[in-house]
Amino acid sequence: MAKKEVVRVAKLQFNAGQAKPGPALAGVGINMPEFTRAFNDATRERGNEPVPVEITVYKDKSFDFKLFTSPASFKLLQAAKLSKGSQNSKTTIAGTISVDQLRSIAEYKLPDLNTDDVEAAMATIAGTAKNMGILVEGFDDIAQAKAAAKAAAREQALNKAREESLAKASQELVDSKGQSINVNVIGEEEKGEE
Repeated sequence: MAKKEVVRVAKLQFNAGQAKPGPALAGVGINMPEFTRAFNDATRERGNEPVPVEITVYKDKSFDFKLFTSPASFKLLQAAKLSKGSQNSKTTIAGTISVDQLRSIAEYKLPDLNTDDVEAAMATIAGTAKNMGILVEGFDDIAQAKAAAKAAAREQALNKAREESLAKASQELVDSKGQSINVNVIGEEEKGEE
């Protein structure tokens, strides 16, 4: 059986069980009542959540569609019992969710993410939560602790490299015996009060 020639792929989003013929579907070039009936039947059990859909349109005007999980932002707002996120996520916390809620959202979104690891999915969803001004209790503390540990390890490695460099330079000074030596000091200049 020969493959059908794909004419267009459209990505749209409708509320579950509530797709209607309209401007969003008009430009896709499919039989709108047939699509809306099939979409509504397939999503009726999903309540009133937004459902992303990818419609593949073929040359003979037939179509296939693939349903995706609801957006992470919708699930986060639902978990935090909010109607919208923070207007300025850097300064205002709109709400909080627990690590367990984060894990359940990550497990729900896993089929649509580019990872099979729940921990990586949790980090991705936590980033979305942070951008929305939603604090993940417990998870953000762990992330901050990991970042602090990484910074401390980096600082420790730099200090060790400096010490080794100074030890090597002092050894070279001892071995030089009477030769003229140019010493270059590299470091940060301390600034006093002006």
